[in-house]
Amino acid sequence: MEVFELVRTIRERDPARPTWVEALTCYAGLQAVLMHRLAHALYRAGFKAVARAVSHTNRFITGIEIHPGARIGRRLFIDHGMGVVIGETAEIGDDVLIYHGVTLGGLSLANRAGPGGKRHPTIGHGVAIGAGAQVLGPIRVGDGARIGANAVVASEVPAGETVIGIPARPPQEQRTQPIRPAPPPSPGYGLLDQPCDPVGEELAALRAELAALRAELAELRRTRTMRAAE
Repeated sequence: MEVFELVRTIRERDPARPTWVEALTCYAGLQAVLMHRLAHALYRAGFKAVARAVSHTNRFITGIEIHPGARIGRRLFIDHGMGVVIGETAEIGDDVLIYHGVTLGGLSLANRAGPGGKRHPTIGHGVAIGAGAQVLGPIRVGDGARIGANAVVASEVPAGETVIGIPARPPQEQRTQPIRPAPPPSPGYGLLDQPCDPVGEELAALRAELAALRAELAELRRTRTMRAAE
């Protein structure tokens, strides 16, 4: 029975060594996987609206968002879990470890190859993904690979490889990579093309007002001096 398999995995992989009762009742990752099984079954049966409702409830309860179309293997351990997002066409192998804040997402609608196109990553067996990592696009992460915390992965990761950084590369390549100037930041969706700095604008307005007051004070002093001289 899968629930016991998940509990056993948690007890083996979590250094806190929870009891069976703790693992069953206090681990959002376990609850999220079980609820996803129901959502995925409904999704495959054609009840997509109901499946999304179950997925939404799953997110509300656990803080973990798994699209009902995602395919998840056995013994997935989502540790802590808050903020994890797994996209519709993502595929996850067996014995995968995912920490909080991880996204298995798409890059853009341009990656959609028609209805049902692959937009999200495929994660091999035994992969570990560190907290805050972003794995993006229809790429494959090979079996046994390790992805460091906060890494951004947008290209294939070979089996057994460890990658870190932005963009994610093996540690030895991070040390030898020449330093290049960073490209200018592009505005995000819904933002202006020109940088907007409301604090700077407010300071500029205060400086202009102060300069006008100083000019007015100097004029008053000059007028007062002229009158005194008469």
